[in-house]
Amino acid sequence: MDTIYTHFLRLAGSEMLSIKINEPVRVTIENLSSVLCCTPRNVKFILRKLEEQHFIHWKPGRGRGHHSELTLLRSLNDALEFNFTELLSKGKLKEAIELIGIVRIDDLMREKLMLTLHEQMGFRSYTETASGQDTLRMLRSRQLGDLDPASVYTAFETYLLGQICSTLITYDADTDTFLPALAHTWESNNDHKEWVFYLRKGVRFHDGRVMTSHDVQASLKRLFETNCSSLWLYRDIKRTEVNGDYCIRFILHRANRFFLHLFSCIRMTVLPADHDSNQTLIGTGPFQITEMSDDVIKLTAFDAYYGFRPHLDQVHIWFLPEQASSDGYYDLPGTERLSLPGSSHEKPHYIDYPALGCQYMLFNFNVTGCHHALPFRQAMRIVYDPVTLVHDLGKNRITPASSFLPWKSDARSWDAASLVDAQALLEQSGYQGESFLLSYKKNKDSDVAEWMQQRARQIGLRIDLEPFDDYLDVVKTSDAPLILREEILEDDWQYGMIHFFKNQSNTLHEYMTPELQSILDTLLDPFPQLPHSERSELLEQAEELLRENSWMLYGCHMNKKAELHQSFYGMQTSEFGFLDISKLWIKNP
Repeated sequence: MDTIYTHFLRLAGSEMLSIKINEPVRVTIENLSSVLCCTPRNVKFILRKLEEQHFIHWKPGRGRGHHSELTLLRSLNDALEFNFTELLSKGKLKEAIELIGIVRIDDLMREKLMLTLHEQMGFRSYTETASGQDTLRMLRSRQLGDLDPASVYTAFETYLLGQICSTLITYDADTDTFLPALAHTWESNNDHKEWVFYLRKGVRFHDGRVMTSHDVQASLKRLFETNCSSLWLYRDIKRTEVNGDYCIRFILHRANRFFLHLFSCIRMTVLPADHDSNQTLIGTGPFQITEMSDDVIKLTAFDAYYGFRPHLDQVHIWFLPEQASSDGYYDLPGTERLSLPGSSHEKPHYIDYPALGCQYMLFNFNVTGCHHALPFRQAMRIVYDPVTLVHDLGKNRITPASSFLPWKSDARSWDAASLVDAQALLEQSGYQGESFLLSYKKNKDSDVAEWMQQRARQIGLRIDLEPFDDYLDVVKTSDAPLILREEILEDDWQYGMIHFFKNQSNTLHEYMTPELQSILDTLLDPFPQLPHSERSELLEQAEELLRENSWMLYGCHMNKKAELHQSFYGMQTSEFGFLDISKLWIKNP
């Protein structure tokens, strides 16, 4: 950021000085030294520069003990907008994004700057070379999380891994079948205790090395060495046998009919055998990482990709500082988010993706309280009523949920619950008027938390709110007895659900006692040995166990929204409702 603008924005945005445009304010050099973060000697130099460029008028005090007068000649918003636009025109996207986050500005100006920023996103075609370069720029409203396949736990990062890395096979949700990927074919014996994968020849990692069965073997071994939270799913593997560079055999302790799901999921991403988690991620996917920092990750099409090379040459994903983020939105390739009053901008082209999964509420059974009593949890079931939730708050909350699976929820008859019944249940629970803490994600779930607080007050229940703003710490452990969360499932919904129930590091596991977890574990133990239809029935029984005991309260299904320029083609959904950027292309005029 230009130093002169830095100084002016600090002055204009200072809470200590509270300066208004064209209104003289009495100040001291000591005050200004604190605001400008410099020595008193440098303050005078800075003031002279600001006055020379007509940012301020400065009238020094005469004599010891007399105050000086400072007058702003420009408004904070005018200077901010000019500086922001200037940074963008010079291609200094990083500095422009930082500017939104470090300066105290009103919501309307923030939205205006965000609109300008969004206009810089989306598709750009650079034609300095004969071939040209097609680049897509995207915004994300939080910093990048964990990109390690063994420990990744957020939807966007999992999706991103799928663009950088590959698995042996892929799951096709439309046909409920598995398709070749790094393995061109596979087979099992009749009792499903031995599985063999035959690998493609000539598949290369991003560093040029050829992938072999030894890399597959090492990738599985790494899950055990890192104590991956999904190890329960791989417990049936007795040993692996490498039969040359392009064949690997898995020998199991017992039959496993779910085995293919385990080698199409992101956990079994194939990495180089000598992968170092402290180095840049190297995969075999359509895009490779060419730059990664706290501000941006830049992906470049991998020309040696074993499949079809992406049409886009580069994808730049910029991460907004948290102070700059608006309410939750999904920033895939975007144009403007909104039209300001008097704006001539056209409305963005939106594409909706109903997501598998739902918002839900958990109880923390590791802390004391009357939420251990079933009547209290049943009262909360009414306070957090799915029908009323969708009716009252709307937005992208599209339907009430009684399951992670929308088609299961749709099959149920719904009626709004009565708070009178909730009050009666609360009285049965032994509630004595104490306050209950509700933990939730700041901004994202603030409206739900405040809505619950208001409904609880109507039945005499006191709820205090505990927002947290660390978006990367999805499984944040809290002492709050009430927790709002959201789970988005993979397209392979059977895998997504069993992973949710058995993942040792997710929110459900964090807040259930070992005794309660044991009940769920016993029910699900035979899951991998069952055929598809019986696995579905078992997952339904697990959800019913949660519903009957009100261990978890289902809220609503969500609709995800992407903003796209009208000229985008090849729009296909990938995991979690995101667009598959490896298939996108632009029809140039």
